[in-house]
Amino acid sequence: MIRKLALTAVLATALTAPVLAAQDADPQEPVTSFTLDNGMQVVVVEDHRAPVLQHMVWYRAGSADEPVGSSGVAHFLEHLMFKGTDTMAPGELSATVAANGGRDNAFTSYDYTAYFQRVAADRLGLMMKMEADRMVNLRLSEDDIETERNVILEERNMRTENNPAALFSEQMNAAQYLNHRYGVPVIGWKHEMETLDLEDALTFYHRYYAPNDAILVVSGDVDPDEVRRLAETYYGVIPANPDLPERLRSQEPPQTAVRRLVFSDPRVAQPYISRSYLAPERDPGAQETAAALYLLSEILGGGQTSFLAERLQFDDKIAVYTGAFYSGVSRDETTFDLVVVPAEGVTMEQAEDALDASLRAFLDQGIDPEQLDRIKLQLRSAQIYERDDVAGIANRYGRALATGLTVADVQAWPDLLQAVTEDDIMEAARTVLRPQASVTGWLMRDDGEADQ
Repeated sequence: MIRKLALTAVLATALTAPVLAAQDADPQEPVTSFTLDNGMQVVVVEDHRAPVLQHMVWYRAGSADEPVGSSGVAHFLEHLMFKGTDTMAPGELSATVAANGGRDNAFTSYDYTAYFQRVAADRLGLMMKMEADRMVNLRLSEDDIETERNVILEERNMRTENNPAALFSEQMNAAQYLNHRYGVPVIGWKHEMETLDLEDALTFYHRYYAPNDAILVVSGDVDPDEVRRLAETYYGVIPANPDLPERLRSQEPPQTAVRRLVFSDPRVAQPYISRSYLAPERDPGAQETAAALYLLSEILGGGQTSFLAERLQFDDKIAVYTGAFYSGVSRDETTFDLVVVPAEGVTMEQAEDALDASLRAFLDQGIDPEQLDRIKLQLRSAQIYERDDVAGIANRYGRALATGLTVADVQAWPDLLQAVTEDDIMEAARTVLRPQASVTGWLMRDDGEADQ
């Protein structure tokens, strides 16, 4: 407790000044939002402190929207989008961005696929021209398919097959989601990736890559009227897809039994315990429970002063690392996750028993008000500093909008976090942290330790 109070005082002194200074400023980013006639949503976030911008196109289509049996096609198409179009040679888009002093890339998740360029502010028109071109004019050959299929298979080999922690995480997700596509890896199952072909890629492309399924986010040194003019010039002329499917997904049934798994591999350097619980996502106009769960994750495992760290790492010397994680930016139910890395000489069973005992103690004892106040102060400070990063701003709005939230939801989130009470957090904890609704996994060395 002495260490906790001392650290609280230090952090309060360090963080209060920038927080109070920022309270005099506009609490929200200047955001302009509009929709083109073809259904494309446009969000402009102004920041005129540096002559740079982030240009992003988000498609409301990710790996959870893939047809059954074609896992990995969303990520596969992301790679193929850097091939040629009717007017651009393969690789020309990225080469042009680099020649103009910028950088570009793309990423795929369960709920979206996003493409971005970070460039000087006067290059916005060029970025829109190229991105709009590949929205409708992608041209692929069988050679492109074979080449990129080998690339994504090698990516899976490097990031997943050669990483026991990644393989373990795949099995945890598959055990958590029995019916939802979140149980399938974003990169895809290897045996299905091997069969992806030109028809798979083009079918996904023509179904989802359309302006009425896309969100344009531009952040940085930009004028909203100029962004609108350019967006109407380059994106506004693209016809909407009249056959865009409704975004329907199979949902998870209620979990009524504890699920467990043990993953053993001789390459494991550090065994650890992972546990997940199904948890509500952030929903438009109803983010209060998600806000409580986010603060719960910070209280339980958000750093060296968290409840689990104090109890398992410092007091009982059971673990060398503890963590709790929650991200509510998800189209459907997400997870609340815990991790415990046992200390030397502590068995997995002992570590798991200690985790269970700690959770019971937390539910009985409740929340330290000083800890909650400190976390809220840190969050407020972090949210202010986030406004210095045009890429982070564009990502924050894009992720939210692609999963069904609104600009108003994004802007309400910081104040919702500050308004969460101790009772809100404890109610969320009792609702989510139910043993019969958990999946617990042990990542083990393949040396017989699993028998302990």
